[in-house]
Amino acid sequence: MNNNLTPDTNLALMQATQVDTSKVAKNLKNIGDTKKIEKFERAAEDFESVFVAEMLKPMFEGISTEAPFNGGKGEEVFRDMMVQEYGKIIARTGSIGIAGPVKEAMIQMQEIADNATTTK
Repeated sequence: MNNNLTPDTNLALMQATQVDTSKVAKNLKNIGDTKKIEKFERAAEDFESVFVAEMLKPMFEGISTEAPFNGGKGEEVFRDMMVQEYGKIIARTGSIGIAGPVKEAMIQMQEIADNATTTK
């Protein structure tokens, strides 16, 4: 195999996960807590991974199982785990793009909640 033709998956993953943080930076000043932002990022990525996994499930339902394993409950469980991992990988690359808007919506909701508690 010619190494010049193989993609650098680490580089591709880093490039895909770079997000425009201009809006987040403005909101970060209002929230003032980077730990909250990190929690929002993890929650948004988890949401995207579950969403993608649910979208992938129908693709694998029609695949028949063959020897040596011949299906069964065990293979069904491992297939579900595989689909969940595919969802996590796809979410990590940012190729679908759900996590960014979800994170921004969570930040906006937190700002609204913070403003509501400070005005009382």
